[in-house]
Amino acid sequence: MSKQPQAGREEILEYQVMWEPDSKKNTQMDRFRAAAGAASGLALENYDDLYHWSVESYPDFWAEFWKFSGIVFSRMYDEVVDTSKGIADVPEWFKGSRLNYAENLLRHKENDRVALYAAREGREEIVKVTFEELRQQVALFAAAMRKMGVKQGDRVVGYLPNGVHAVEAMLAAASIGAIWSSTSPDFGVNGVLDRFSQIQPKLIFSVEAVVYNGKEYSHMDKLQQVVKGLPDLKKVVLIPYVASKEKIDISKIPNSVFLDDFLATGKGAQAPQLEFEQLPFSHPLFIMFSSGTTGAPKCMVHSAGGTLIQHLKEHVLHGNTGSGDILLYYTTVGWMMWNWMVSALATGAAVVLYDGSPLVPTPNVLWDLVDRIGITILGTGAKWLAVLEEKQLKPGGTDIISCFMGQNFSVPVYRGEIQARNLGMAVEAWNEEGKAVWGESGELVCTKPIPCQPTHFWNDENGSKYRKAYFSRFPGVWVHGDFCRINPKTGGISMLGRSDGTLNPNGVRFGSSEIYNIVEAFEEVADSLCIPQYNKDGDERVLLFLKMASGHSFGPELVKSICNAIRVGLSARHVPSLILETKGIPYTLNGKKVEVAVKQIIAGKAVEYRGAFSNPEALDLYRDIPELQDF
Repeated sequence: MSKQPQAGREEILEYQVMWEPDSKKNTQMDRFRAAAGAASGLALENYDDLYHWSVESYPDFWAEFWKFSGIVFSRMYDEVVDTSKGIADVPEWFKGSRLNYAENLLRHKENDRVALYAAREGREEIVKVTFEELRQQVALFAAAMRKMGVKQGDRVVGYLPNGVHAVEAMLAAASIGAIWSSTSPDFGVNGVLDRFSQIQPKLIFSVEAVVYNGKEYSHMDKLQQVVKGLPDLKKVVLIPYVASKEKIDISKIPNSVFLDDFLATGKGAQAPQLEFEQLPFSHPLFIMFSSGTTGAPKCMVHSAGGTLIQHLKEHVLHGNTGSGDILLYYTTVGWMMWNWMVSALATGAAVVLYDGSPLVPTPNVLWDLVDRIGITILGTGAKWLAVLEEKQLKPGGTDIISCFMGQNFSVPVYRGEIQARNLGMAVEAWNEEGKAVWGESGELVCTKPIPCQPTHFWNDENGSKYRKAYFSRFPGVWVHGDFCRINPKTGGISMLGRSDGTLNPNGVRFGSSEIYNIVEAFEEVADSLCIPQYNKDGDERVLLFLKMASGHSFGPELVKSICNAIRVGLSARHVPSLILETKGIPYTLNGKKVEVAVKQIIAGKAVEYRGAFSNPEALDLYRDIPELQDF
């Protein structure tokens, strides 16, 4: 791994500091750095020293963190990892060890301490579940699952909102050694079947209806069609969520049962005991899915041990999370941040589950929860923050199921940058020649093995899909598909958009986010989409589509102003060849802007998997645009 150029403190000061770490605060990162320094015999004086040790001596780093984290296990490992194998070989980690993911999340014995808070749109009540109550419910769910024949390796899925029962069902499946996967209720029938039909679940949990943005949406017709498309299902468990059980008709759904009747099958003369199957570190825990915007979603299998140790590292070291914390990340069960958030239970922290719109009845919903519950850690995607900025509100982060980079209590926050590369993640930005570059845009790559990479893809027996997804660009090196820039002076990272949508007009390679950062500062623009268009000779030009903000109109003066801003802020070669108005920008169900599918449509290709989009009708806006026909 190449070492980044160093910079003095006086050079770094030219970047705007948004937050400085408290030098008097002894964080868990500080304590780990001291322990790692003592164990290695090295003077690890700061985060930069610790980071470089963690990627250069990665087996020692992960062994030291295993010890520091207090992972619960029944058998110690024989070997951390075979260092003769690279990241493309997907080496086995912590060989010989036995553990259980759910046991680690439920290990905290302060029975009356709150583990989960659950809040919902339109309801004033906040439900509290203690660690003891959570253990009892997980035991009951697991007993009922075992009674119906769920065993190690079976797939258990949730078509569920972000609530307590989703956590209980997931932990119960994990306690048995079954594999959990989930999608949220905003997924349409095709979107769900594109995912679940590939993994053939035995059991599904769902609800009859959800509430979002002030409106109730019945779930029953969708659920009926989903069940019809999953012939291997043995049981459908319906959880009354909006209406009472008496008002819900499940007679049209085969093999269906209400939750309380399902759980009753697990009850005996005495309450069931919580049992944790002791499994290899590499045992499958979750199946996560790619977005599916350009083809069938990839089914990425993540191990129990890899997920656990990586999430613990991020929560304990990078987030300084502990038993005194209360964490809320605004997410759905269809995004990997839900799995990441729930893993915080392993630190003893409480987790807040919120289901509904973050803007109803006011944009202050999440901030109000911060005040009411005493949330100490709040996380969200960029889209919600952009909406708050639009509304001028002044209030008082799937492939690796975790993060290559992120928050860090040890280093400052600089405006426009993610703080630092995470420990153990040998991340670099590479140019087209496969050379590390600093201070300029490049492919986000990871050069050394990590325990959180997928063990394999489901239904990919020879591994060809896996290799094509990550290792076809630079052999032996993980290419994540994102464009980034690593600041050599601060160590911070700027994300520049998907590299499969990289723009390269006249040999100038840049990411769409560089354009968005300038364009969306214009109050006239509500949203934008920047993509390349190619002609039959392979020449490329850049197209910029603008969705206008309410009360503003598209016109030549605005186009001129935007072109000038891009020319001044970036360069003349960044200026789009054509700027057009659009009435809609397509997004995935997880709120990510879609560029590649629009690029396909403009090239005259069909987009098969429309179920992957939250607003598939927006795709049709880009068909047969007259201004694009003569290129």
